[in-house]
Amino acid sequence: MTGDIPNLSPVAAATALLRAGVPAGEVLKLMEPREGLLTSGQVASAEVVSLKQLGQDFQLLLKLTLDNGRQTTLPVSSSLPLTPGTSVNVAQGSADTLTISVLDLQKAVTHSLTSIDTRQLPAGTLLQGKVLTTQVAAQNVAQLTGQSSASGQPANYRSIVILLNTALAGSSLTVDSPQPLRVGSLLSAQVQNSQALNFVALPNRLDELALAQQLSTQQSRQGSLQGLITALQNMPPAAADGDNLSPSLRASIEQLLADLPDLPQMTTAKGVAQALNASGLFMESRLLAGQNPTLVPDMKANLLRLITQILPGLPDNVSYNAAAAGNTLARAMPSVLRSAFGTLGLVAPPSDTINFPLPPRTLGHPDSKDDLEMLLKLAAGAISRLQSHQLGGLEQTRTQADGTQVTTWQLEIPMRNAHDIVPLQVKVQREDTPERDDPSDTPVPEAKEREKLWRVELAFDLEPLGPLQVQAQLIAGSIASQLWAEREGSAELISRELDNLRARLVACGLNVKELECNRGVPPQGPRTVLEQRWIDENA
Repeated sequence: MTGDIPNLSPVAAATALLRAGVPAGEVLKLMEPREGLLTSGQVASAEVVSLKQLGQDFQLLLKLTLDNGRQTTLPVSSSLPLTPGTSVNVAQGSADTLTISVLDLQKAVTHSLTSIDTRQLPAGTLLQGKVLTTQVAAQNVAQLTGQSSASGQPANYRSIVILLNTALAGSSLTVDSPQPLRVGSLLSAQVQNSQALNFVALPNRLDELALAQQLSTQQSRQGSLQGLITALQNMPPAAADGDNLSPSLRASIEQLLADLPDLPQMTTAKGVAQALNASGLFMESRLLAGQNPTLVPDMKANLLRLITQILPGLPDNVSYNAAAAGNTLARAMPSVLRSAFGTLGLVAPPSDTINFPLPPRTLGHPDSKDDLEMLLKLAAGAISRLQSHQLGGLEQTRTQADGTQVTTWQLEIPMRNAHDIVPLQVKVQREDTPERDDPSDTPVPEAKEREKLWRVELAFDLEPLGPLQVQAQLIAGSIASQLWAEREGSAELISRELDNLRARLVACGLNVKELECNRGVPPQGPRTVLEQRWIDENA
Protein backbone atom coordinates (compact mmCIF):
# COMPACT_ATOMS: atom_id res chain seq x y z
CA MET A 1 0.00 0.00 0.00
CA THR A 2 2.96 2.30 0.56
CA GLY A 3 3.58 2.55 -3.16
CA ASP A 4 0.15 4.13 -3.71
CA ILE A 5 1.35 7.39 -2.13
CA PRO A 6 4.88 8.11 -3.43
CA ASN A 7 5.32 11.63 -2.04
CA LEU A 8 3.87 11.91 1.44
CA SER A 9 4.50 15.18 3.24
CA PRO A 10 5.46 15.22 6.93
CA VAL A 11 2.72 16.35 9.25
CA ALA A 12 5.29 17.81 11.62
CA ALA A 13 5.21 21.21 9.89
CA ALA A 14 1.48 21.65 10.41
CA THR A 15 1.78 20.35 13.96
CA ALA A 16 4.57 22.82 14.71
CA LEU A 17 2.41 25.71 13.52
CA LEU A 18 -0.35 24.59 15.83
CA ARG A 19 1.95 24.21 18.81
CA ALA A 20 3.47 27.63 18.11
CA GLY A 21 -0.02 29.14 18.26
CA VAL A 22 0.10 30.92 14.91
CA PRO A 23 -3.51 32.15 14.64
CA ALA A 24 -3.38 34.27 11.47
CA GLY A 25 -1.55 35.08 8.28
CA GLU A 26 -1.76 31.69 6.60
CA VAL A 27 -1.35 32.39 2.88
CA LEU A 28 -3.63 30.70 0.37
CA LYS A 29 -2.73 30.70 -3.29
CA LEU A 30 -5.59 31.29 -5.71
CA MET A 31 -5.69 28.69 -8.48
CA GLU A 32 -6.85 31.45 -10.83
CA PRO A 33 -5.71 35.06 -10.14
CA ARG A 34 -8.62 37.40 -9.27
CA GLU A 35 -7.64 41.04 -9.38
CA GLY A 36 -9.79 43.31 -7.19
CA LEU A 37 -11.75 40.52 -5.59
CA LEU A 38 -11.53 42.37 -2.25
CA THR A 39 -10.59 45.99 -1.74
CA SER A 40 -7.67 46.99 0.45
CA GLY A 41 -8.53 46.36 4.09
CA GLN A 42 -11.73 44.49 3.25
CA VAL A 43 -12.29 41.25 5.15
CA ALA A 44 -14.82 38.65 4.03
CA SER A 45 -16.06 35.48 5.64
CA ALA A 46 -15.54 32.14 3.91
CA GLU A 47 -16.32 28.50 4.52
CA VAL A 48 -14.25 25.53 3.38
CA VAL A 49 -16.50 23.50 1.08
CA SER A 50 -14.13 20.70 0.09
CA LEU A 51 -10.61 19.43 0.73
CA LYS A 52 -8.37 17.53 -1.67
CA GLN A 53 -4.76 16.46 -1.25
CA LEU A 54 -2.43 17.25 -4.14
CA GLY A 55 1.10 16.00 -3.42
CA GLN A 56 2.45 17.91 -0.45
CA ASP A 57 -0.20 20.64 -0.58
CA PHE A 58 -3.98 20.72 -0.25
CA GLN A 59 -6.56 22.15 -2.62
CA LEU A 60 -9.52 23.80 -0.92
CA LEU A 61 -12.75 25.14 -2.33
CA LEU A 62 -13.85 28.25 -0.42
CA LYS A 63 -17.36 29.69 -0.48
CA LEU A 64 -16.77 33.42 -0.08
CA THR A 65 -19.49 35.78 1.18
CA LEU A 66 -18.94 39.49 0.40
CA ASP A 67 -20.36 42.49 2.23
CA ASN A 68 -23.26 42.87 -0.20
CA GLY A 69 -24.29 39.26 0.40
CA ARG A 70 -23.03 38.04 -2.96
CA GLN A 71 -21.34 34.63 -2.85
CA THR A 72 -18.66 33.10 -5.01
CA THR A 73 -16.50 30.01 -4.87
CA LEU A 74 -12.72 30.04 -5.10
CA PRO A 75 -10.33 27.09 -5.54
CA VAL A 76 -7.16 27.76 -3.53
CA SER A 77 -4.00 25.92 -2.53
CA SER A 78 -2.99 25.64 1.14
CA SER A 79 -0.22 24.05 3.18
CA LEU A 80 -2.73 23.10 5.91
CA PRO A 81 -5.59 20.58 5.59
CA LEU A 82 -8.51 22.80 6.55
CA THR A 83 -11.44 20.42 6.73
CA PRO A 84 -14.87 21.05 5.16
CA GLY A 85 -17.05 23.21 7.38
CA THR A 86 -14.18 25.35 8.67
CA SER A 87 -15.03 29.08 8.82
CA VAL A 88 -12.31 31.61 8.07
CA ASN A 89 -11.93 35.36 7.52
CA VAL A 90 -10.25 36.27 4.24
CA ALA A 91 -8.32 39.33 3.05
CA GLN A 92 -6.69 39.69 -0.35
CA GLY A 93 -2.93 40.14 -0.30
CA SER A 94 -2.40 40.18 -4.07
CA ALA A 95 -4.13 39.08 -7.28
CA ASP A 96 -3.18 35.46 -6.69
CA THR A 97 -3.03 35.18 -2.88
CA LEU A 98 -5.37 35.41 0.08
CA THR A 99 -4.53 35.63 3.77
CA ILE A 100 -6.85 33.93 6.21
CA SER A 101 -7.50 34.56 9.86
CA VAL A 102 -8.93 31.77 11.96
CA LEU A 103 -10.15 32.46 15.46
CA ASP A 104 -8.78 29.12 16.59
CA LEU A 105 -6.36 27.57 14.11
CA GLN A 106 -6.00 24.46 16.27
CA LYS A 107 -9.74 23.87 16.04
CA ALA A 108 -9.81 24.67 12.32
CA VAL A 109 -7.06 22.24 11.32
CA THR A 110 -8.31 19.53 13.68
CA HIS A 111 -11.95 20.25 12.84
CA SER A 112 -12.36 16.54 12.20
CA LEU A 113 -13.21 14.17 15.05
CA THR A 114 -10.33 12.63 16.99
CA SER A 115 -12.47 10.23 19.04
CA ILE A 116 -15.77 8.40 18.71
CA ASP A 117 -18.73 8.92 20.99
CA THR A 118 -19.68 5.31 21.73
CA ARG A 119 -23.09 6.47 22.94
CA GLN A 120 -23.86 7.52 19.36
CA LEU A 121 -21.82 4.77 17.72
CA PRO A 122 -21.63 1.71 19.99
CA ALA A 123 -18.90 -0.90 19.60
CA GLY A 124 -19.52 -2.99 16.50
CA THR A 125 -21.04 -0.12 14.47
CA LEU A 126 -19.99 -0.23 10.83
CA LEU A 127 -18.44 3.01 9.57
CA GLN A 128 -17.88 3.75 5.91
CA GLY A 129 -15.84 6.67 4.66
CA LYS A 130 -13.69 8.21 1.95
CA VAL A 131 -10.04 9.20 2.49
CA LEU A 132 -9.46 12.93 1.94
CA THR A 133 -5.79 13.26 2.97
CA THR A 134 -2.88 11.10 4.12
CA GLN A 135 0.41 12.38 5.57
CA VAL A 136 3.49 10.88 7.16
CA ALA A 137 3.21 11.38 10.91
CA ALA A 138 6.19 12.50 12.97
CA GLN A 139 7.69 10.07 15.49
CA ASN A 140 6.37 12.11 18.37
CA VAL A 141 2.96 13.00 16.89
CA ALA A 142 1.15 11.14 19.67
CA GLN A 143 2.87 13.21 22.35
CA LEU A 144 2.26 16.49 20.50
CA THR A 145 -1.45 15.92 20.03
CA GLY A 146 -2.14 13.99 23.21
CA GLN A 147 -3.44 11.00 21.21
CA SER A 148 -2.22 7.48 20.64
CA SER A 149 -3.05 4.81 18.14
CA ALA A 150 -5.07 1.73 18.90
CA SER A 151 -1.92 -0.33 19.51
CA GLY A 152 -0.51 2.20 21.98
CA GLN A 153 2.38 3.02 19.65
CA PRO A 154 2.84 6.28 17.70
CA ALA A 155 1.07 6.09 14.34
CA ASN A 156 3.13 6.15 11.17
CA TYR A 157 0.46 7.82 9.03
CA ARG A 158 -2.34 10.27 9.71
CA SER A 159 -5.41 10.56 7.47
CA ILE A 160 -8.59 12.60 7.35
CA VAL A 161 -11.61 10.49 6.40
CA ILE A 162 -15.07 11.86 5.62
CA LEU A 163 -17.81 9.59 6.98
CA LEU A 164 -20.48 8.39 4.57
CA ASN A 165 -23.02 6.72 6.89
CA THR A 166 -24.50 6.78 10.40
CA ALA A 167 -25.69 9.93 12.16
CA LEU A 168 -22.22 11.43 11.64
CA ALA A 169 -22.43 11.29 7.85
CA GLY A 170 -20.60 14.28 6.37
CA SER A 171 -18.32 14.66 9.40
CA SER A 172 -14.57 14.11 9.09
CA LEU A 173 -12.53 11.77 11.27
CA THR A 174 -8.78 11.87 11.95
CA VAL A 175 -7.33 8.36 11.72
CA ASP A 176 -3.84 7.14 12.68
CA SER A 177 -2.74 3.93 10.97
CA PRO A 178 0.47 1.91 10.55
CA GLN A 179 0.03 1.96 6.75
CA PRO A 180 -0.89 4.86 4.43
CA LEU A 181 -4.52 5.08 3.34
CA ARG A 182 -4.81 5.81 -0.35
CA VAL A 183 -6.32 9.24 -1.02
CA GLY A 184 -9.77 8.91 -2.58
CA SER A 185 -10.24 5.29 -1.52
CA LEU A 186 -13.39 4.02 0.20
CA LEU A 187 -12.97 2.40 3.61
CA SER A 188 -15.11 0.25 5.88
CA ALA A 189 -14.38 -0.22 9.60
CA GLN A 190 -16.07 -1.40 12.77
CA VAL A 191 -15.98 0.62 15.98
CA GLN A 192 -14.02 -1.13 18.75
CA ASN A 193 -13.94 1.70 21.28
CA SER A 194 -13.68 5.48 21.36
CA GLN A 195 -10.08 5.39 20.08
CA ALA A 196 -9.91 2.25 17.93
CA LEU A 197 -11.33 1.04 14.61
CA ASN A 198 -11.01 -2.35 12.98
CA PHE A 199 -10.80 -2.04 9.20
CA VAL A 200 -12.67 -4.70 7.22
CA ALA A 201 -12.57 -5.61 3.54
CA LEU A 202 -15.11 -3.80 1.41
CA PRO A 203 -17.60 -5.93 -0.50
CA ASN A 204 -16.87 -6.39 -4.19
CA ARG A 205 -20.23 -4.84 -5.00
CA LEU A 206 -19.09 -1.48 -3.62
CA ASP A 207 -16.79 -0.87 -6.58
CA GLU A 208 -19.66 -1.74 -8.90
CA LEU A 209 -21.95 0.61 -6.99
CA ALA A 210 -19.50 3.52 -7.20
CA LEU A 211 -19.03 2.79 -10.90
CA ALA A 212 -22.78 2.74 -11.52
CA GLN A 213 -23.13 6.08 -9.71
CA GLN A 214 -20.38 7.66 -11.79
CA LEU A 215 -21.96 6.25 -14.94
CA SER A 216 -25.32 7.75 -14.01
CA THR A 217 -23.67 11.13 -13.39
CA GLN A 218 -21.81 11.10 -16.68
CA GLN A 219 -24.88 10.06 -18.67
CA SER A 220 -26.89 12.91 -17.17
CA ARG A 221 -24.23 15.40 -18.34
CA GLN A 222 -23.29 13.92 -21.72
CA GLY A 223 -24.09 15.40 -25.09
CA SER A 224 -23.80 14.03 -28.62
CA LEU A 225 -20.41 14.43 -30.27
CA GLN A 226 -21.83 15.70 -33.55
CA GLY A 227 -23.28 18.75 -31.77
CA LEU A 228 -19.81 19.91 -30.74
CA ILE A 229 -18.17 19.03 -34.04
CA THR A 230 -20.88 20.82 -36.04
CA ALA A 231 -20.40 23.92 -33.87
CA LEU A 232 -16.63 23.77 -34.44
CA GLN A 233 -17.09 23.43 -38.19
CA ASN A 234 -19.37 26.50 -38.16
CA MET A 235 -16.91 28.71 -36.29
CA PRO A 236 -16.12 31.90 -38.27
CA PRO A 237 -12.82 31.95 -40.16
CA ALA A 238 -9.81 33.66 -38.61
CA ALA A 239 -10.15 36.71 -40.84
CA ALA A 240 -13.83 37.26 -40.06
CA ASP A 241 -14.97 40.40 -38.27
CA GLY A 242 -15.55 39.96 -34.55
CA ASP A 243 -13.41 36.82 -34.35
CA ASN A 244 -12.46 36.39 -30.70
CA LEU A 245 -10.68 33.03 -30.96
CA SER A 246 -7.06 32.91 -29.86
CA PRO A 247 -4.49 31.29 -32.18
CA SER A 248 -4.00 28.44 -29.69
CA LEU A 249 -7.76 27.79 -29.56
CA ARG A 250 -7.95 27.76 -33.36
CA ALA A 251 -5.03 25.32 -33.44
CA SER A 252 -6.84 23.01 -31.00
CA ILE A 253 -10.01 23.13 -33.12
CA GLU A 254 -8.09 22.39 -36.31
CA GLN A 255 -6.26 19.49 -34.65
CA LEU A 256 -9.50 17.93 -33.37
CA LEU A 257 -11.21 18.17 -36.77
CA ALA A 258 -8.13 16.91 -38.64
CA ASP A 259 -7.95 13.76 -36.49
CA LEU A 260 -11.50 12.68 -37.36
CA PRO A 261 -11.53 9.60 -39.61
CA ASP A 262 -13.57 9.52 -42.82
CA LEU A 263 -15.58 6.66 -44.32
CA PRO A 264 -12.84 5.51 -46.77
CA GLN A 265 -10.43 5.13 -43.82
CA MET A 266 -12.96 2.92 -42.02
CA THR A 267 -13.04 0.44 -44.92
CA THR A 268 -9.52 -0.85 -44.18
CA ALA A 269 -8.25 -2.88 -41.22
CA LYS A 270 -5.44 -0.40 -40.60
CA GLY A 271 -7.84 2.55 -40.70
CA VAL A 272 -10.23 0.89 -38.24
CA ALA A 273 -7.34 0.11 -35.87
CA GLN A 274 -6.14 3.72 -36.01
CA ALA A 275 -9.66 5.04 -35.36
CA LEU A 276 -10.14 2.75 -32.37
CA ASN A 277 -6.76 3.75 -30.96
CA ALA A 278 -7.60 7.46 -31.35
CA SER A 279 -11.14 7.22 -29.92
CA GLY A 280 -10.12 8.40 -26.43
CA LEU A 281 -10.83 5.00 -24.87
CA PHE A 282 -7.16 4.41 -24.06
CA MET A 283 -6.05 7.88 -22.88
CA GLU A 284 -5.97 6.94 -19.19
CA SER A 285 -4.10 3.70 -19.84
CA ARG A 286 -1.47 5.66 -21.76
CA LEU A 287 -1.08 8.03 -18.83
CA LEU A 288 -0.72 5.12 -16.40
CA ALA A 289 1.96 3.67 -18.67
CA GLY A 290 3.87 6.97 -18.56
CA GLN A 291 3.09 7.87 -22.16
CA ASN A 292 2.17 11.33 -23.39
CA PRO A 293 -1.33 11.07 -24.99
CA THR A 294 -0.73 14.28 -26.94
CA LEU A 295 1.96 12.57 -29.04
CA VAL A 296 -0.63 10.41 -30.81
CA PRO A 297 -4.13 11.30 -32.10
CA ASP A 298 -6.59 11.00 -29.20
CA MET A 299 -10.16 12.32 -29.18
CA LYS A 300 -10.37 12.75 -25.42
CA ALA A 301 -6.98 14.49 -25.19
CA ASN A 302 -8.06 16.83 -28.01
CA LEU A 303 -11.28 17.67 -26.15
CA LEU A 304 -9.40 18.40 -22.92
CA ARG A 305 -6.94 20.60 -24.81
CA LEU A 306 -9.87 22.43 -26.42
CA ILE A 307 -11.42 23.15 -23.02
CA THR A 308 -8.14 24.52 -21.61
CA GLN A 309 -7.97 26.89 -24.59
CA ILE A 310 -11.61 28.02 -24.20
CA LEU A 311 -11.47 28.80 -20.46
CA PRO A 312 -9.13 31.86 -20.64
CA GLY A 313 -11.46 33.50 -23.17
CA LEU A 314 -14.59 33.27 -21.02
CA PRO A 315 -15.86 36.45 -19.37
CA ASP A 316 -15.40 36.77 -15.62
CA ASN A 317 -18.67 35.33 -14.36
CA VAL A 318 -18.86 34.39 -10.69
CA SER A 319 -22.11 32.50 -11.23
CA TYR A 320 -20.31 30.03 -13.51
CA ASN A 321 -17.53 28.09 -11.86
CA ALA A 322 -16.53 24.69 -13.24
CA ALA A 323 -14.55 23.79 -10.12
CA ALA A 324 -17.54 24.52 -7.90
CA ALA A 325 -19.81 22.41 -10.10
CA GLY A 326 -17.38 19.50 -9.99
CA ASN A 327 -17.05 19.69 -6.23
CA THR A 328 -20.82 19.83 -5.82
CA LEU A 329 -21.12 16.57 -7.75
CA ALA A 330 -18.31 15.02 -5.70
CA ARG A 331 -20.02 15.97 -2.45
CA ALA A 332 -23.35 14.61 -3.66
CA MET A 333 -21.91 11.18 -4.43
CA PRO A 334 -21.43 10.00 -0.82
CA SER A 335 -25.11 10.50 0.00
CA VAL A 336 -26.05 8.25 -2.89
CA LEU A 337 -23.60 5.63 -1.68
CA ARG A 338 -25.00 5.82 1.85
CA SER A 339 -28.56 5.24 0.73
CA ALA A 340 -27.52 2.54 -1.71
CA PHE A 341 -25.46 0.08 0.30
CA GLY A 342 -26.33 0.83 3.94
CA THR A 343 -24.59 -2.16 5.50
CA LEU A 344 -22.30 -4.86 4.22
CA GLY A 345 -23.97 -7.44 2.02
CA LEU A 346 -27.02 -5.32 1.16
CA VAL A 347 -25.84 -4.09 -2.23
CA ALA A 348 -28.13 -4.88 -5.14
CA PRO A 349 -26.68 -6.89 -8.04
CA PRO A 350 -25.63 -4.96 -11.15
CA SER A 351 -28.36 -4.08 -13.61
CA ASP A 352 -28.74 -6.21 -16.70
CA THR A 353 -29.95 -3.25 -18.75
CA ILE A 354 -26.99 -1.72 -20.53
CA ASN A 355 -27.45 1.59 -22.28
CA PHE A 356 -26.07 0.75 -25.71
CA PRO A 357 -26.19 2.45 -28.03
CA LEU A 358 -26.29 5.77 -26.20
CA PRO A 359 -29.21 7.83 -27.53
CA PRO A 360 -28.47 11.18 -29.19
CA ARG A 361 -28.66 14.10 -26.77
CA THR A 362 -28.53 17.76 -27.74
CA LEU A 363 -27.27 20.27 -25.18
CA GLY A 364 -28.51 23.24 -27.16
CA HIS A 365 -27.29 25.47 -29.94
CA PRO A 366 -25.17 28.56 -29.42
CA ASP A 367 -26.90 31.87 -29.86
CA SER A 368 -24.00 33.01 -32.02
CA LYS A 369 -21.27 31.15 -33.87
CA ASP A 370 -18.57 32.37 -31.47
CA ASP A 371 -20.36 31.75 -28.18
CA LEU A 372 -17.44 30.40 -26.13
CA GLU A 373 -19.56 29.53 -23.10
CA MET A 374 -21.85 27.33 -25.19
CA LEU A 375 -18.82 25.84 -26.92
CA LEU A 376 -17.41 24.95 -23.49
CA LYS A 377 -20.71 23.30 -22.55
CA LEU A 378 -20.71 21.23 -25.74
CA ALA A 379 -17.08 20.17 -25.20
CA ALA A 380 -17.76 19.16 -21.59
CA GLY A 381 -20.81 17.17 -22.74
CA ALA A 382 -18.70 15.42 -25.39
CA ILE A 383 -16.14 14.36 -22.77
CA SER A 384 -18.93 13.07 -20.52
CA ARG A 385 -20.25 11.04 -23.45
CA LEU A 386 -16.85 9.44 -24.04
CA GLN A 387 -16.60 8.70 -20.32
CA SER A 388 -20.11 7.21 -20.36
CA HIS A 389 -18.87 4.72 -22.93
CA GLN A 390 -15.72 3.98 -20.91
CA LEU A 391 -17.66 3.44 -17.69
CA GLY A 392 -20.27 1.39 -19.55
CA GLY A 393 -17.51 -0.97 -20.64
CA LEU A 394 -16.15 -1.23 -17.11
CA GLU A 395 -19.63 -1.91 -15.74
CA GLN A 396 -19.97 -4.92 -18.04
CA THR A 397 -16.49 -6.29 -17.29
CA ARG A 398 -16.82 -9.00 -14.65
CA THR A 399 -16.18 -12.61 -13.74
CA GLN A 400 -19.25 -14.82 -14.04
CA ALA A 401 -20.27 -17.53 -11.59
CA ASP A 402 -18.65 -20.28 -13.69
CA GLY A 403 -15.32 -18.41 -13.75
CA THR A 404 -15.71 -17.01 -17.26
CA GLN A 405 -14.04 -13.60 -17.53
CA VAL A 406 -16.02 -11.09 -19.61
CA THR A 407 -14.06 -8.04 -20.76
CA THR A 408 -15.93 -5.18 -22.46
CA TRP A 409 -14.75 -2.16 -24.41
CA GLN A 410 -17.29 0.47 -25.43
CA LEU A 411 -16.48 3.56 -27.50
CA GLU A 412 -17.74 6.07 -30.05
CA ILE A 413 -15.99 7.30 -33.17
CA PRO A 414 -17.28 10.40 -35.02
CA MET A 415 -16.69 9.81 -38.74
CA ARG A 416 -16.69 12.37 -41.52
CA ASN A 417 -19.07 11.64 -44.40
CA ALA A 418 -18.66 14.59 -46.77
CA HIS A 419 -19.92 17.52 -44.64
CA ASP A 420 -21.85 15.35 -42.20
CA ILE A 421 -20.68 13.74 -38.97
CA VAL A 422 -21.72 10.12 -38.43
CA PRO A 423 -21.13 8.83 -34.88
CA LEU A 424 -20.13 5.16 -34.91
CA GLN A 425 -20.82 3.41 -31.58
CA VAL A 426 -18.99 0.14 -30.98
CA LYS A 427 -19.05 -2.39 -28.16
CA VAL A 428 -16.58 -5.27 -28.11
CA GLN A 429 -16.78 -8.15 -25.61
CA ARG A 430 -14.35 -10.98 -25.09
CA GLU A 431 -15.20 -14.05 -23.03
CA ASP A 432 -12.32 -16.10 -21.65
CA THR A 433 -13.45 -19.48 -20.36
CA PRO A 434 -11.38 -20.89 -17.47
CA GLU A 435 -9.18 -23.92 -17.91
CA ARG A 436 -10.98 -27.04 -16.78
CA ASP A 437 -9.42 -30.30 -15.68
CA ASP A 438 -10.11 -33.13 -18.10
CA PRO A 439 -10.99 -36.29 -16.13
CA SER A 440 -9.79 -38.47 -19.00
CA ASP A 441 -6.19 -38.96 -20.04
CA THR A 442 -6.94 -37.83 -23.59
CA PRO A 443 -4.82 -34.74 -24.40
CA VAL A 444 -6.92 -31.70 -25.27
CA PRO A 445 -5.55 -29.05 -27.63
CA GLU A 446 -4.85 -25.74 -25.92
CA ALA A 447 -7.26 -23.96 -28.26
CA LYS A 448 -10.05 -26.18 -26.94
CA GLU A 449 -9.08 -25.64 -23.32
CA ARG A 450 -9.40 -21.85 -23.43
CA GLU A 451 -11.77 -20.76 -26.18
CA LYS A 452 -12.26 -17.03 -26.67
CA LEU A 453 -15.69 -15.86 -27.71
CA TRP A 454 -15.79 -12.40 -29.31
CA ARG A 455 -18.99 -10.36 -29.45
CA VAL A 456 -19.16 -7.01 -31.23
CA GLU A 457 -22.01 -4.55 -31.71
CA LEU A 458 -22.09 -1.59 -34.05
CA ALA A 459 -24.66 1.22 -34.18
CA PHE A 460 -24.75 4.19 -36.58
CA ASP A 461 -27.09 6.37 -38.64
CA LEU A 462 -25.85 6.78 -42.20
CA GLU A 463 -27.95 8.39 -44.92
CA PRO A 464 -29.73 7.19 -46.99
CA LEU A 465 -29.86 3.90 -45.02
CA GLY A 466 -30.93 5.47 -41.74
CA PRO A 467 -30.32 3.98 -38.26
CA LEU A 468 -28.59 0.58 -38.36
CA GLN A 469 -27.39 -1.87 -35.73
CA VAL A 470 -25.24 -4.90 -36.41
CA GLN A 471 -24.41 -7.69 -33.97
CA ALA A 472 -21.99 -10.58 -34.45
CA GLN A 473 -20.13 -13.23 -32.54
CA LEU A 474 -16.95 -15.03 -33.52
CA ILE A 475 -15.54 -18.22 -31.99
CA ALA A 476 -13.06 -20.73 -33.38
CA GLY A 477 -13.33 -19.28 -36.88
CA SER A 478 -17.14 -19.40 -37.00
CA ILE A 479 -19.22 -16.24 -37.25
CA ALA A 480 -22.91 -15.51 -36.74
CA SER A 481 -24.39 -12.07 -37.37
CA GLN A 482 -27.69 -10.25 -37.37
CA LEU A 483 -28.44 -6.78 -38.72
CA TRP A 484 -31.32 -4.43 -37.89
CA ALA A 485 -32.49 -1.55 -40.07
CA GLU A 486 -35.25 0.79 -38.89
CA ARG A 487 -36.30 1.74 -42.43
CA GLU A 488 -38.16 -0.88 -44.42
CA GLY A 489 -36.40 -0.04 -47.69
CA SER A 490 -32.99 -0.34 -46.03
CA ALA A 491 -33.85 -3.73 -44.51
CA GLU A 492 -34.90 -5.03 -47.95
CA LEU A 493 -31.74 -3.65 -49.60
CA ILE A 494 -29.43 -5.20 -47.00
CA SER A 495 -31.24 -8.55 -47.21
CA ARG A 496 -30.59 -8.66 -50.97
CA GLU A 497 -26.86 -8.04 -50.37
CA LEU A 498 -26.37 -10.69 -47.68
CA ASP A 499 -25.16 -13.30 -50.19
CA ASN A 500 -22.36 -10.94 -51.25
CA LEU A 501 -21.45 -10.34 -47.61
CA ARG A 502 -21.44 -14.10 -46.94
CA ALA A 503 -19.10 -14.67 -49.89
CA ARG A 504 -16.68 -12.01 -48.63
CA LEU A 505 -16.67 -13.48 -45.11
CA VAL A 506 -16.00 -16.97 -46.49
CA ALA A 507 -13.17 -15.52 -48.61
CA CYS A 508 -11.63 -14.26 -45.34
CA GLY A 509 -11.52 -17.84 -44.06
CA LEU A 510 -14.58 -17.66 -41.80
CA ASN A 511 -17.27 -20.27 -41.39
CA VAL A 512 -20.57 -18.36 -41.62
CA LYS A 513 -23.19 -19.92 -39.33
CA GLU A 514 -25.94 -17.30 -39.49
CA LEU A 515 -26.44 -14.09 -41.43
CA GLU A 516 -29.74 -12.22 -41.58
CA CYS A 517 -31.26 -8.74 -41.58
CA ASN A 518 -34.33 -7.70 -39.60
CA ARG A 519 -36.61 -4.66 -39.65
CA GLY A 520 -36.58 -2.56 -36.46
CA VAL A 521 -34.16 -2.55 -33.53
CA PRO A 522 -32.57 -5.39 -31.52
CA PRO A 523 -34.62 -6.66 -28.56
CA GLN A 524 -33.44 -5.31 -25.21
CA GLY A 525 -33.21 -6.93 -21.80
CA PRO A 526 -31.36 -9.75 -20.03
CA ARG A 527 -31.92 -12.17 -22.91
CA THR A 528 -29.81 -10.12 -25.31
CA VAL A 529 -27.55 -8.07 -23.08
CA LEU A 530 -24.53 -10.16 -24.10
CA GLU A 531 -25.86 -11.05 -27.55
CA GLN A 532 -25.13 -7.70 -29.19
CA ARG A 533 -22.48 -8.32 -31.81
CA TRP A 534 -20.80 -7.22 -35.02
CA ILE A 535 -17.48 -8.08 -36.63
CA ASP A 536 -15.25 -6.21 -39.09
CA GLU A 537 -14.38 -8.69 -41.81
CA ASN A 538 -11.06 -6.93 -42.50
CA ALA A 539 -9.91 -6.53 -38.90
